Amino acid sequence: MGEAPDPIIAAKRKAKKFNAILATVAIVGCLLLWWLVSATGLINPVLLPAPGEVLSALVQSVRDGTIWINTWASLLRVLEGFLLGFSIAVPLGVLMGNSRVARGLIEPLIELIRPIPPIAIIPIMILWFGIGELSKVFIIAYGAFFPILVNTMAGFREVDPVLIRAARTLGAGRWQIFRDVVLRSALPFIIVGARLGMGLAFIVLVAAELIASSEGLGFLINDARYNFRTDRVFLGMILIGVLGFVLNKLLIEIERRLLRWRTVTA
Repeated sequence: MGEAPDPIIAAKRKAKKFNAILATVAIVGCLLLWWLVSATGLINPVLLPAPGEVLSALVQSVRDGTIWINTWASLLRVLEGFLLGFSIAVPLGVLMGNSRVARGLIEPLIELIRPIPPIAIIPIMILWFGIGELSKVFIIAYGAFFPILVNTMAGFREVDPVLIRAARTLGAGRWQIFRDVVLRSALPFIIVGARLGMGLAFIVLVAAELIASSEGLGFLINDARYNFRTDRVFLGMILIGVLGFVLNKLLIEIERRLLRWRTVTA
């Protein structure tokens, strides 16, 4: 006779199937509601196009190739800006989380700058770097930087000192304690900060592309607005949502692989 399945694994699979069913129901329900509202004429179809019109805009964009150009341009900008912000925020967060002196020197400056919205720095970025790719990447990096920094710093400050004392008692060195105790405890905070930073990166991306760009999903939305093509506006919005969803799932998968030692509920 075969071995009985692990009840924990079986419960996780059941939970995943249930969540997938709920997600499917939610998406189908929203599409049906959207179709119903547009079909009954409750809202002017010029302002709220039917799902079929958005689908037609998608097919047309695929045929003329503009969807690939705009999607790739936006995806590349988001990834470049996010990775730049991440590469600066994580080391700085580690430093501030482990050093009182560094935290005392840097935190007041961070808290002074952090309330400034990314949209407010777009004009100065354009003046400094022009309307090319560099200004957009820096704006996106600025938006992604702060949630990653704050969560990284919190992760290193919230490490249980009992775990550190236990590892030191067992003869672990400073590097071992940092790698096996401190870093492992802080990783979930870093991943959460990365997911928040990725979401803000998309918000900032659209703002940057709306102001100064000749390609990208933000440009697609703005160009469609000028031409009163709400079907293309919705198409751009949906594509941004899909990209954000895929990248968020990628970060969750990275979290699952890095944190195999704990139960990931995301």
